[in-house]
Amino acid sequence: MNETVLLSVANGIATITLNRPKALNALDAAMADALSEAFARVERDDAARVVILTGAGNGFMAGGDIRSFGQWLEEPRDEVALKVEGLIHNFHRTLVAMRRLPKPIVASVRGPVAGAGMSLLMACDLAVASDDSFFTLAYVHLGTSPDGGSTWFLPRHVGMKKAAEIALLGERFPASEALRLGLVNEVVPAAELDTRATALASRLAAGPAAALAATKRLLQGSTTASLETQLQAETENFAACAMTRDFAEGVRAFLEKRPPRFGGDAG
Repeated sequence: MNETVLLSVANGIATITLNRPKALNALDAAMADALSEAFARVERDDAARVVILTGAGNGFMAGGDIRSFGQWLEEPRDEVALKVEGLIHNFHRTLVAMRRLPKPIVASVRGPVAGAGMSLLMACDLAVASDDSFFTLAYVHLGTSPDGGSTWFLPRHVGMKKAAEIALLGERFPASEALRLGLVNEVVPAAELDTRATALASRLAAGPAAALAATKRLLQGSTTASLETQLQAETENFAACAMTRDFAEGVRAFLEKRPPRFGGDAG
């Protein structure tokens, strides 16, 4: 994994840090490769029970690296198209991996959250934003249509009319509006962002891993399932969770009127 993305694991929390602070963590080919590898590692690491996705420096991700796009302008158009497709396909693999990952992902965002950064934000399960963060899809200003699954995620988050406004006009909006729209769960002072994101991740890391994974899976499946299909899926997942040690601990803790001590053990 190259240095455009950093990965560390401690106390059950995997922290994935976008690490191009001088470019406000803009996405280039190297970062797309590193992001894909980072999430693949987290998926295989049993010590990682929850993920924090954040950006180094003063921004989360300011979209794609437009400077690298500029270097392609003198090349034949078909070559440019091949390079763009390669970058996007690689980035899309990461988004699929994020939604497939059974471990909860918490976005911790500050500064610009633009373009591909919006996609990463929406692919996370929960999000905490600093009060100085701002958001924009921005693609229209480059003369291109969106990628990164944003046309799939955005209507599901904010409704079709608002999604059209955000995508077609490309205007930026503040953290307070992102909170109102349900794009983030909480807005905190910038100085408190890391502490709050870590506290939220720690709470998830101490939770029942199998139950959290099943809940994430059920929520995702609900967008395309019929009621009958969803009810059956809920039944099957509850039954599977009932066979875990965490379920037994949760029941005992309730009956004994004490906080549960989950171990994340599925057996």
